[in-house]
Amino acid sequence: MEPETRRAERLLAAQSRARALFDEVEARGLVAPGRTERQVSDAIRDLAHEMFGVERHWHKRIVRAGLNTLYPYDDNPPDRVIDADDIVFADFGPVFEGWEADFGRTLVLGDDPVKDRLLADLPRIFDAGRRHFEAHPDITGAELYAAVGHLAEQAGWSFGGPIAGHLVGEFPHARIPGNKIEYYVAPDSDQPMRRLDHDGRVCHWILEIHLVDRGRGFGGFHEQLLDLG
Repeated sequence: MEPETRRAERLLAAQSRARALFDEVEARGLVAPGRTERQVSDAIRDLAHEMFGVERHWHKRIVRAGLNTLYPYDDNPPDRVIDADDIVFADFGPVFEGWEADFGRTLVLGDDPVKDRLLADLPRIFDAGRRHFEAHPDITGAELYAAVGHLAEQAGWSFGGPIAGHLVGEFPHARIPGNKIEYYVAPDSDQPMRRLDHDGRVCHWILEIHLVDRGRGFGGFHEQLLDLG
């Protein structure tokens, strides 16, 4: 089994590359009006290969714009053309040398002040969720899910996802055997998050913040490592 310090280093390195990938997506203007979500997703795939030689992604790449930003991960809304005043989020999970990254960020096109407020609230609520996690050593997945939902409501948003995070590591978490709910930040996930997994390794977690305004018809997304970095 790989030493825990090395595992943490590899997860942080994978996230650093994912962050660099998103920064390059923004710098190259890949998210632009008139392009479809699928076109942007394919461009991200090609850029990941160009920059880092990425051959596979451990979960589907998501690019969602406008009304489609209301949908959680498991849904598959029809491909949409990005408008000039859209809010757009990307969620991608490239595999870097056998290690998962899971990274989500949001962009606002145009100058809608409500969308700009949501954009600012996403990292703020992520940070508040991380502080809550750090302050409660025995916190369960269900308790953290409830906490970030409350933070969203305090800020005037609804929480858009049925989960608020999951395990991450040197394996696709979708292949974890047994009772999968304990590997998610979700209602009914009643195990302490600070524990060892079924192979005796320290559990490391992704925190997902999905804020939505159903009345106005848009949302935003922000995710990265919770317990490292």
